[in-house]
Amino acid sequence: MDHVHHFSAGPFTPTVAYVLSVVGCSLGLLSMQRARNHRGWQKVSWLVLGAVSIGGTGIWVMHFVAMLGFAVDGTDIRYDLVRTLVSMVVAVGIVLLGLAAVSYREVGRVRLAGAGTITGLGVASMHYVGISAMHLRGTVTYNGWLVALSLLIAVAAATAALWAALNIRGVPATAGAALVMGLAVSGMHYVGMAAMSVEVDPTTPASLPGVGSYAFFAPLAMIIGLVTAASLLTVAISSSEQEIEEELWVQSQLTGLAGTRG
Repeated sequence: MDHVHHFSAGPFTPTVAYVLSVVGCSLGLLSMQRARNHRGWQKVSWLVLGAVSIGGTGIWVMHFVAMLGFAVDGTDIRYDLVRTLVSMVVAVGIVLLGLAAVSYREVGRVRLAGAGTITGLGVASMHYVGISAMHLRGTVTYNGWLVALSLLIAVAAATAALWAALNIRGVPATAGAALVMGLAVSGMHYVGMAAMSVEVDPTTPASLPGVGSYAFFAPLAMIIGLVTAASLLTVAISSSEQEIEEELWVQSQLTGLAGTRG
């Protein structure tokens, strides 16, 4: 059994991964605050942006940035690009379903718990699909108890995220919630990684299929930067939830006055 290293690059990769997760979760929560006060395609657009922010940047990008620090003695690690992209679609799609389920103004505990469970299991599925994309010279096995713990953390984190999307108001509270969500997402990732054991097989061919992690990280970093900048600009120029509510109140008062004069 060879040594598995989760922090081969030191504290750099977990720190960057955590920061990206917090940024993604913050954008997602701000998007949900706006989605609550819109209808139709505007609401759908904000939900999609929230899903891309949380599922894409907050979870999927966090996962693969953290994987830059993963190494196993005695073998290189390469990734199946198609399966890696599938894991991204899973993350964004499942988070979108969860956000849509709680996008109404009144959501009961049963709906919240159900949406949180489905979303959490979807997030965990993204993690393990992403892990299955790895090619290395050896055999990967898992500790069932730690896998179960990672699933519980994923469900708890997803439920907390959906609750926050429903109840958090304002930038300071959103930032605080995102800090906690980023910690939960990172915790789920590293517990899931701790469940792994690798036994290197020296008879495996030296040439592994797939691409190296840094080969797709460079274009990924560019895409992340563009998407994050576009998301920040979209949120910055849009009306906040309080501003939308004030506009609706003014409109209702004007409508009432018009009706009285009529």
